[in-house]
Amino acid sequence: MGLFDRKNNDSSNGSHSNGGGLEHDLRPPEPTPDEEGRFDPREVMAPVRERTPAPMPGAPGGDATEGEEPSGATVISFANQKGGVAKTTTTLNLAVAFKESGHRVLCVDLDPQGNLTMSQGIDPDKVEGSMYDVLVDKVPISEIIQEREIDIAVASIDLAGAEIAMSTQIGRERSLEKALAEVRHDYDFICIDTPPSLGLLTINALTASNKVIVPVQCEYLSMRGLVQLQNTLEMIKENLNPGVEIEGILPTMLDSRTVHAKEAVEILEENFGDLVFKSRIKKAVKFAEAPVRGASVLKYDSKSNAANYYRELAAEVLTDGEA
Repeated sequence: MGLFDRKNNDSSNGSHSNGGGLEHDLRPPEPTPDEEGRFDPREVMAPVRERTPAPMPGAPGGDATEGEEPSGATVISFANQKGGVAKTTTTLNLAVAFKESGHRVLCVDLDPQGNLTMSQGIDPDKVEGSMYDVLVDKVPISEIIQEREIDIAVASIDLAGAEIAMSTQIGRERSLEKALAEVRHDYDFICIDTPPSLGLLTINALTASNKVIVPVQCEYLSMRGLVQLQNTLEMIKENLNPGVEIEGILPTMLDSRTVHAKEAVEILEENFGDLVFKSRIKKAVKFAEAPVRGASVLKYDSKSNAANYYRELAAEVLTDGEA
């Protein structure tokens, strides 16, 4: 097929520099001879709907083993090491759409750029505490959460140095998971905005998550990053978080007028099938205007097509969780 043909998914290309390394040897398992070093994307990015349905927030039997408390919130990471694919836009607007549906939602800004924080009208340069303090200095996450349209655990530029500061910590890959334990039962969904890299911050997000949503701009260069991401996720599943699943791949910034965009969506659907959300996030100027007002597009222009794109996505995610 080309870009996502199994021949291009050689697991030997899956090694990455993860900002300090993981706590175990994360080399992918040796393939069997008949696999010729290849794996099927569906084995790595297995759709949740083809497995035992994950319990919805508050339902017993999430990640907890027998005798333990239920896992509480469903934690969703939004990940793609390619920048400019609408990760932050998707994190915020889907979270607000969840809240419109009656759910309790926390957003976590793990990107040193702080765009999610700024999108809620908060200056990352003026916050007293941020996710840096949580991850590095073990400050309780409840102390840096601010209330806006949704609750948000804010970022600051200090996060740019977090990976180096965490490099000597034992269990550094689980720092976020441990921090979220304090508030996990206070929310139905925790949505994590990750930086455009596959370093230690993103590793922390994937280790703490039940599900991953992958926003993909409908262009060739953006789609190439899926191969690296799926290799990283495979290593996370093998060594740190066996329960993490890809919830879906989300086509974003779609210009349906162009042939290239249509072809890009066709490539995704042919290679990843049901993993590709039916919802589409089309280009809209509202997405650029809303952050200037410190608001989600659902608040900035509630009746716009842009707002409805994320309501449709929320309905799809919630329906899948109840299946």
